[in-house]
Amino acid sequence: MRSKFLLFVWYSFQKKGEFHLIYYIVDVFAEEKYKGNQLAVFMDIGNLSSEEMQKIAKEINFSETTFIQSVEEANGGYQVRIFTPNEEVPFAGHPTLGTSYIIRNKIMKNQEGKVVLKLKIGDIPVTFDQSGILWMKQNSPTFDQTLSCQQLSEVLNLDISDFDLDYPIEDVSTGLPFIIVPLKGLKEVKKARVNLEKLKALTENTRAKAILVFSRETYHQDHHLNARVFVDVFGIPEDPATGSANGCLAGYLLKYRYFDSSSITIKVEQGYEIQRESLIYINAEEKNGEYSIHVGGNVVSVAKGEWFK
Repeated sequence: MRSKFLLFVWYSFQKKGEFHLIYYIVDVFAEEKYKGNQLAVFMDIGNLSSEEMQKIAKEINFSETTFIQSVEEANGGYQVRIFTPNEEVPFAGHPTLGTSYIIRNKIMKNQEGKVVLKLKIGDIPVTFDQSGILWMKQNSPTFDQTLSCQQLSEVLNLDISDFDLDYPIEDVSTGLPFIIVPLKGLKEVKKARVNLEKLKALTENTRAKAILVFSRETYHQDHHLNARVFVDVFGIPEDPATGSANGCLAGYLLKYRYFDSSSITIKVEQGYEIQRESLIYINAEEKNGEYSIHVGGNVVSVAKGEWFK
């Protein structure tokens, strides 16, 4: 979730009776350092309990922290768990890319073109192209209920006139569900402010607990969409870059032929309102009801350190 992704990869070892975890910091969906989304990834964590993982994720307080169960590949991939500051989630986009980047560069002995993460939603393959972009193949989208502009206007402090009424508001999931909300333009996207009480009331009756708003109008002319993602329920008010949400957005765009095509190759900007500019690449196609969704981005190394247990 947030466009800047901090990845902690944790190596466990004994040193003078103390247990240390070594971590790496990376920015995901970032065109340069200090942009994109932060992630924390623990590697080879030994007998670290779920409760300890949650406490560490809360202490770090990034949108997600990941824990690689072992540096040894098993059953064709690497077992990984993902935690927000508030809870464990079955899937998230920037943790998937950031963790794969560290596995490829710090664990694997050769620079193979693919890493498979074994997540709670199943196996997610990540590939690396020659330009350095990492691509994850997301699950086929599922579409749940549609919601009214009136419902979302109260949650987002928007007027009915702020919504793009040519398209519906819909609950979509490729592993983690989001409410996809089309708005008229950049002014309306910037205007959105979450009413947390209204959000909690709304999501008592929806599969999705988080919201993505978007418009065709962008900050940069070579980008196709601008988006913001609100994930208050996971302990982060606004995410700078959200691969899982953009996978849901890709399914939505194809279903409703938003670009008048059954295939799209687009760039989505996110995080500008919170000074964490991010860029998310989407390649997706729908054919005879079958969806192929790939979400990609750059990963930038930032730091390495030790965590004391």
